[in-house]
Amino acid sequence: MTMRREFSAIMECVTSTSLTQSAGAPVVNRPNVVAIGTIVWLGSEVMFFSGLFAIYFTLRSTSPELWAAETAILNVPFALTITTILVLSSVTAQFGVFAAERLQPRRTGGVFQIAKWGMVEWFFLSFILGAMFVTGQVFEYATLVSEHVSISSNQYGSAFYLTTGFHGLHVLGGLIAFLLIIGRAYSVKRFGHKEATSAIVVSYYWHFVDVVWIGLFLVIYVLK
Repeated sequence: MTMRREFSAIMECVTSTSLTQSAGAPVVNRPNVVAIGTIVWLGSEVMFFSGLFAIYFTLRSTSPELWAAETAILNVPFALTITTILVLSSVTAQFGVFAAERLQPRRTGGVFQIAKWGMVEWFFLSFILGAMFVTGQVFEYATLVSEHVSISSNQYGSAFYLTTGFHGLHVLGGLIAFLLIIGRAYSVKRFGHKEATSAIVVSYYWHFVDVVWIGLFLVIYVLK
């Protein structure tokens, strides 16, 4: 009888401990697989853009006179404006991450009560700012083409459109990712940690895209 009572007491202790662990945070904190995979993939993207930077610097070193003539056409104030817009989109995306970490998918107050915005509102604003950047880049392309600077015109045109064009494609990918995250927030019945993790990894990508563009802006428009 004594052994039976002790066994029952041990089983009750194990059961209560298991319930406590399952109800609370896990004892072993493992790194998030999705976040790690995204960071590793962004590492490969760093190598890709490093190659584009290398191409740009190599071509510029072989044709300094051409670069001096072609870069004079660039509208630096306009490029600075769309750069500022893109950087602001990174700030708004981070506010969306803060809301996702609070598990707040949508606003809890009026439209103009920014302090009560959720992830959806902040990400949608980031989408608008990113779309404005892409629109500005397309306008700049049209202006340069009218000035007879195209991808096939010379070495400068090839280097300019390759570097900025591939970055523009990455921005478009980020805009699509924003829409997918917003749509997912509306489709799920309960916004949980999986949805928050998806929002966080999209912000990783968007911040990366912004940092790459800052580098491109400095190289192409400032260091003429």
